[in-house]
Amino acid sequence: MTMLGTIYTSLSGMLGYSKGLDVISNNVANMNTPGFKGSDVQFEDLYYQQHISTVSSNGFSVSQVGSGVKASSTTTSFAQGEIRETGTQTDSAINGNGYFVLLDGTKQTYTRAGQFDFDSSGYLVSKLSGDRVAGVNNVNQLTEINISSFRSNPPVSTSRITFLSNLSTGGTTHSIDSVPIYDISGAKHTLKVNFTNNNAVTPRSWLIEVLDENSAVVSNGEIRFQGNGSPEVGYNQHQFTYTPPNSLPVDLTFFFGEPGSFSGSTSFSGGTTSTLVTDKIDGYGIGSITKIATNESGELDVTYSNGQTAVAGKLALAHFENQQVLQQKGSGVFINPITQNVTIGSANDSLFGTITGGSLELSNVELTQQFTDLVIVQRGYQSSSQVLTVANEMIQELINNTKGKG
Repeated sequence: MTMLGTIYTSLSGMLGYSKGLDVISNNVANMNTPGFKGSDVQFEDLYYQQHISTVSSNGFSVSQVGSGVKASSTTTSFAQGEIRETGTQTDSAINGNGYFVLLDGTKQTYTRAGQFDFDSSGYLVSKLSGDRVAGVNNVNQLTEINISSFRSNPPVSTSRITFLSNLSTGGTTHSIDSVPIYDISGAKHTLKVNFTNNNAVTPRSWLIEVLDENSAVVSNGEIRFQGNGSPEVGYNQHQFTYTPPNSLPVDLTFFFGEPGSFSGSTSFSGGTTSTLVTDKIDGYGIGSITKIATNESGELDVTYSNGQTAVAGKLALAHFENQQVLQQKGSGVFINPITQNVTIGSANDSLFGTITGGSLELSNVELTQQFTDLVIVQRGYQSSSQVLTVANEMIQELINNTKGKG
């Protein structure tokens, strides 16, 4: 009976180490899987048989013999994986705590694999599972992220043009060519502004003439400067209405600076040459998406061809008190089987880590450690197998010695 017990004990060792080999092989197979978290097998000794061998004044002498080992469970290593740039704009990696939230109807799953893209309906989805990626609103409620309404940026007509630098008191004329403006439809037009020194009529006065693309005069006006060279009150801007061909009228304001300030336009003595230029021109044409980038707070920043930007949504992150309860179901997805409490929030706050856009978190499997564990498992299996062989030979020897006796 003891020999048979040895066989079963050594067999338990072989089965346990086989389970360990399964875990190691799965880790190694997924060493290049984005967001994969490696596992470790947990071994547990089996119950002991106890025999009272002797009784003395000191009490009982107990003999204990174990029954082997079993691979009781596996634990997941949630250590941070290396973050590597991919060049794909919609890829995202979590650096620190948190899981991306995926929505499949009313069901929620979680992942660290940020391989995302927009589907044909404009929803941000996981490339691996096809589930929609959840965003979060200002009160930490889950929402879906859809870019359909952000495909283009509508035009805004120009309303204000500011001017900068100097109109020299010693100069007679000055021109600024190619002043771009946009009408309500987003069409671009070009104006020319001529300045003529009117000091002979009114001290420190300049006349303004505005011409369109066809050199037709569309407006005339006047600006004046104070004795200190700064714009004069009531003469520091010129307002007019310009009606482009085949478009609605555009109300424009030429602004030359605050009276008493020298941060805009000035009129000092500078010889015969003036340096006045346009500074800021608002308005822009229609824009198409040129770039989508995820910032460290998880916001999807959209950049348009007209220079404008918008935020198309903010990635939601989830946090669990006990990550070991989470179960991996494939495709980089975790489920919460016992429905433990989940905290929903966003990146770059006190609980969650940051997000690196255009990158992925790689597997946290350390190949050197796996090879070390592989050697240990192999030796353990060989040793258990050797014990089984020896026990079998001893039983065979016992059978041979009892043949012919009786």
